[in-house]
Amino acid sequence: MLINQTQQKLQTLGLSGMARAFEQLFQRPESQNISFEDCVGLLADAEVCDRDNRRIARFLKSAKLRHGRATLADIDYQPSRKLNQPLIMSLSDCGWIDRRQNLILTGATGTGKSWMACAFGLQACRNGFSVYYTTATQLYEDLAHAQADGSLPKLRRLLIKTRLLILDDLGIGGVDTALGPVLLDIIDQQTLQGALLITSQYPTSKWYDLFNDPTVADAILDRIVHRSHSLQLQGESMRKLKANEL
Repeated sequence: MLINQTQQKLQTLGLSGMARAFEQLFQRPESQNISFEDCVGLLADAEVCDRDNRRIARFLKSAKLRHGRATLADIDYQPSRKLNQPLIMSLSDCGWIDRRQNLILTGATGTGKSWMACAFGLQACRNGFSVYYTTATQLYEDLAHAQADGSLPKLRRLLIKTRLLILDDLGIGGVDTALGPVLLDIIDQQTLQGALLITSQYPTSKWYDLFNDPTVADAILDRIVHRSHSLQLQGESMRKLKANEL
């Protein structure tokens, strides 16, 4: 009875991980031989692990990753892709996000840019960073709608506070002149506390032409390109290869 009461108190205090571990601990015969210090340590570890898992789950839900199951461990390093594996491994600790650096993935359609971006996004969530995924086209539409209905401040706050903002398929359609200053402001503020991950079919040397306002183009590219890591994806279309395997 005392065990049940203790479990209920732990649940009331919001210590659900500790409550489950407490129940499991008393179901194990060997628990009688565990010292008080070790028992407290096990319960504390269980609570920390439970909170970490719940935080990761929240981050993943908010991230809205297009490929939610993509992981860096599943990257295909076949020679034709010419991937820089040492660089990818060095980026897997997500220290570049803490250092407010950016990651640029370029390559032809189908080479796996979006998938790899989501794999880095998942890794960032696991490392305790908030993530938000959107395509460039969707972001432009969201910004235009937000300007029209007055919700731009709310959307701006969401994007700015995100530690890793993933902008997929930059270059599909140009940036409207009216949106340029808004996009610049968001990128300027977001990169003060986080990082950008951008994918594009076009090399960075072609990005300038995407903006109708050269002043805005200079300012945005200066904030993105000059402190970024770059990975170029090559080889055959991964979509075609997977389709041929079916």
